[in-house]
Amino acid sequence: MMVKPSPMEGACNARRRTASLATDSMATVAEQHDGKPANGLRWRAHYGCPAAGSTTIPLVFLLLLTGALFLILGPTGSVLNLPSLRVVFSNPIHIAAAAPPAPPPVAANVSDEDIGLPPPRQLTDPPYSLGRTILDYDARRSAWLAAHPEFPARVPPAGRPRVLVVTGSAPARCPDPDGDHLLLRAFKNKADYCRVHGLEVYYNTAFLDAEMTGFWAKLPLLRSLMMAHPEVELLWWVDSDAVFTDMRFELPWERYAAHNLVLHGWEAKVYEEKSWVGVNTGSILIRNCQWSLDLLHAMAPMGPRGPVRDRYGELFARELSGRPPFEADDQSALIYLLVTQRERWGDKVFFENSYELNGFWELIVDRYEELRRTGAWPLVTHFVGCKPCRRYADSYPADRCRLGMERAFNFADDQILRLYGFGHESLNGTAVQRVRNETGGPLDAEDEELGRLLHPTFRAT
Repeated sequence: MMVKPSPMEGACNARRRTASLATDSMATVAEQHDGKPANGLRWRAHYGCPAAGSTTIPLVFLLLLTGALFLILGPTGSVLNLPSLRVVFSNPIHIAAAAPPAPPPVAANVSDEDIGLPPPRQLTDPPYSLGRTILDYDARRSAWLAAHPEFPARVPPAGRPRVLVVTGSAPARCPDPDGDHLLLRAFKNKADYCRVHGLEVYYNTAFLDAEMTGFWAKLPLLRSLMMAHPEVELLWWVDSDAVFTDMRFELPWERYAAHNLVLHGWEAKVYEEKSWVGVNTGSILIRNCQWSLDLLHAMAPMGPRGPVRDRYGELFARELSGRPPFEADDQSALIYLLVTQRERWGDKVFFENSYELNGFWELIVDRYEELRRTGAWPLVTHFVGCKPCRRYADSYPADRCRLGMERAFNFADDQILRLYGFGHESLNGTAVQRVRNETGGPLDAEDEELGRLLHPTFRAT
């Protein structure tokens, strides 16, 4: 198949044939004029036709360009390197590397718990509140209970009030490697007590309100639990560093029927001495009612972290005997309200000192062996001044606190392990040994106390 040339190509070919004939004629003429060639090439260019073999020119240009680029951009070790030029300025300009942004400064008095929280409330800000004021709570709760008989406020055995044990710890892990283990053992202790006595338990690890950290975290928590659990009659707050050390003891619930707040303490120390240790709030009972919500709301404005808490701490140091001038705490705030507003709160507060609702650990932990023989066991051993998580400095030597907690945990755990035939070799260590043989009839155990602990509801019926 033949390809028809374009008009321009056809014209150029014709011109080439004509030029060739002309050139041949010129050659003949040249021979006749002393051998000088005729100017046939100039004639060919005049007509605008490319010379023969001109298609090789772009290829040569491409090869030259590739070689030049290789010489300029080729590897540094090549023998074909071109000479490099080095320009030196008399006043060189130094460009410093950009430094990473500095973290925001942290105030010297900010604790680990406050890092990442919004700025603290200032004295010029509106007073703090737990939330909107709740009115007619008692009537609304009674209506809810009447509409939900499947959730009675009193439960067996013996129709005691429904109780929710509330405890917890900070959201972040402990800086001390052993702290989380101590908190685990402390919660295990509370779970054992609740299981034996048929109590419900709630463990909290969150700040429900960024304003109320540290001592004050219990206020928004208790308020939220009250409204979320109208079936609960009493909430029993227990600090994370408080240990149940009498697993058999049942609280005298009916003794508190006419009161809304049960504190371990002494009335004279509060109202006469105004002592800031007249009560201890590490283990308290508070009723789910309007009076309790009002009390929490009255305490709350004293607790926001920052300048407000510091200012109330100074006030408590002036008004309460023996109190150092540190930031405000919930215990001092409660005593301050009882002293200054006794007519409003006093009638509904019960000061319990007939048993150790909140026993001070230093007077107890070294006497466990003696107490075991006499049977006068403290219900709660509270390690006031010791910090299991070590977020703050202990008021007592850390080794002393740790050994005391170990003894308290083991003293309480022995009462549980005994149900299954085991006990600790020593209160100072975790090793256990068998203390009795199993029986063939677990529900017919000769020890009535053991049977009651194993099956409290069964024994009650």
